[in-house]
Amino acid sequence: MAVTSQLVIEAFEARYSSTPDLARAPGRVNLIGEHTDYNLGRVLPVAIDLDCYAASAPNRQGLLRVHSENLHQSREWPVEQIAGLQAAGDWTDYVIGIARQLPLGHGRDLLIASNVPLGSGLSSSAALEISTALALGWPDMTPGIELAKVARRAENEFIGLPSGIMDQFAAVFGQRNAALLIDCRSLESEPVPLPDGVAIVAVNSMVKHALGQSAYRDRVAECAVAAADLGVESLRDARPEQLQLIRDPVAQRRARHVLSENQRVLDFVTASRKGDLREMGRLLVASHRSLDQDYEVSCAELNFLVNQAIEIEGTFGARMTGGGFGGCTVNLIDPAAVEAFKDRVRSAYLAEFGIEPVFYQIHASDGARRIS
Repeated sequence: MAVTSQLVIEAFEARYSSTPDLARAPGRVNLIGEHTDYNLGRVLPVAIDLDCYAASAPNRQGLLRVHSENLHQSREWPVEQIAGLQAAGDWTDYVIGIARQLPLGHGRDLLIASNVPLGSGLSSSAALEISTALALGWPDMTPGIELAKVARRAENEFIGLPSGIMDQFAAVFGQRNAALLIDCRSLESEPVPLPDGVAIVAVNSMVKHALGQSAYRDRVAECAVAAADLGVESLRDARPEQLQLIRDPVAQRRARHVLSENQRVLDFVTASRKGDLREMGRLLVASHRSLDQDYEVSCAELNFLVNQAIEIEGTFGARMTGGGFGGCTVNLIDPAAVEAFKDRVRSAYLAEFGIEPVFYQIHASDGARRIS
């Protein structure tokens, strides 16, 4: 059953016997521009119509009490101890990472319920961070760039994941019916309307290989090696003709992906503004091949889903989306072909891996807000 604001309020009242303030934040699907954000490059995410809700109210116990409806788990900590907590390696790290950056001052109850599937590459973590910050009393009435920065800092400093700002930015600034072209160095953005006549379908592989987080850190380090070889602050400042100057062949491949992906983002935006769906699709596939071969963050399941998709009539293009090693693919499809696409992909994937994929037809959504 889909999570709604009313269901969240009712669950909170039943558990904590008080009426909460409520906030929501969307997940995101990144159309193109993968692993470029922490290299200060460009990305093109879409905030999606799958949300995380966070409900909160003060309590008199001096505790931060948290309950996850999705996981049926509860935790609590004395408020005065939050600043000294260490990461626990589970979902509560996202809550504590945010709570450490807010002046709670007293006890709070917090209930979280999300429609964003966990481990899917659709940024359930950033949706949790942003909705939690708003529910726990983010001081500005209107979410803005400082909220995205604080949420990213919680992920970088408390959880220890050296991620870029794309996910939090998309959760805050998402726009209905448009993607966001984000410059991850200047933090400037502009909406990019998506052409009519195309459906965006995410396909969840239902796998998430354990390699994901460690390999993510490795890629960040490999990109830093490449930038150091070139004498630039980040790969955003590198040029394709400089690639041969990178001494380590692995770092050279990582840099080749980043540089080519930054250009693909710009080309995709141009194609989208022209309504050129075939060029948009071609760029998606090129992005996937680069992520698989040069960046080496794909896996057998994702490659199979992409290869199946591009053989289906009515599919313009497909690629993995998110950090990699599982999660989702994103597919651009003729709306009339969506049901046939689902049927063919489902049967082929089930036959190959014994796993039934899950499909999400994506609609570009507004960013985070307080509901009450």
